[in-house]
Amino acid sequence: MASWNSAFLLWFKNLRNIFQYRMQEVQLGSHTVRSHGVAVARTHMHDWLILLLLVVIEVILNIIHPFYRFVGKDMMDDLRYPLKSNTVPVWAVPMYAILLPMLVFLIVYIRRKDVYDLHHAVLGLLFSVLLTAVITDSIKDAVGRPRPDFFWRCFPDGKDAYDKWGNVICHGDISVIKEGHKSFPSGHTSWSFAGLGFLSLYLSGKIKVFDRRGHVAKLCIVFLPLLVASLVGISRVDDYWHHWQDVFAGGLLGLVVATFCYLQFFPPPYDANGWGTYAYFRVLEESTANTTNTVNAGNLQIAVAGEIQIANQQEWDENGLMGMHLARDSSSRMEDIESGKS
Repeated sequence: MASWNSAFLLWFKNLRNIFQYRMQEVQLGSHTVRSHGVAVARTHMHDWLILLLLVVIEVILNIIHPFYRFVGKDMMDDLRYPLKSNTVPVWAVPMYAILLPMLVFLIVYIRRKDVYDLHHAVLGLLFSVLLTAVITDSIKDAVGRPRPDFFWRCFPDGKDAYDKWGNVICHGDISVIKEGHKSFPSGHTSWSFAGLGFLSLYLSGKIKVFDRRGHVAKLCIVFLPLLVASLVGISRVDDYWHHWQDVFAGGLLGLVVATFCYLQFFPPPYDANGWGTYAYFRVLEESTANTTNTVNAGNLQIAVAGEIQIANQQEWDENGLMGMHLARDSSSRMEDIESGKS
């Protein structure tokens, strides 16, 4: 009897482990774009609407004129740098700051099939870049700091002119002059650090840089996007489109916004769960809780069945013993009858 109970408990334990493993295995690969993409996007519908609003605000900020700060003749000594073209063109910034990180997110999704990771990474990246863009252009329009090449924007023929207060009287192209009052902070730099900084945080979580195993080579992968962003910022100074303070402020702004946006969806990279999203672990906890409840219900049913079976076994034993006792009594009585004792 004891051996039967031990075998039964061992079988049940193995069945429960297999069931829990299968449930977690299904959970890891069940939430794809096709199955849960619409539901996840609908959950964050208000975030996508705010994102569209940020796009509209960014367009308006680029249309309005910046503050035309007073620029006197004695200030021109620092604003006479040559007017050059961009080493990094404007159209290239969204390519490496938005599309490149999205390509990395897509590669990770193909491997893990986690719609939460893909959706939240894309949403966090877009918020990081657009929030940075709105803040950057708002400050640009409010400050109106002249670029280092402002003299040649204002006086393309090299002949300067000033009013009675000593302020410049520009006779250059209006759009070029308008752009000349948008030095602080650097938009190229802030966009670069917002997008590539977010990518750096994402990669540091995915490859578990801070797992305390001493694989310092992983830092090369994490610092590569930051290096590219830094080189973009340096090119803005080399092209005389920005002062060094503009680049420093833009880089700091982009990196801070990227960090805040990343931490909205992902644990810190040094966290043990830094490789996944908060939403993923929340769904996993709910699945585990449901699995536990199911297993507990199964435990109760099997335990009741086991008790019933044990009770039946005991009843069978008792009935068998009673039958043997009655048979002995009947046999003794027959012997007494035959011997003439009755």
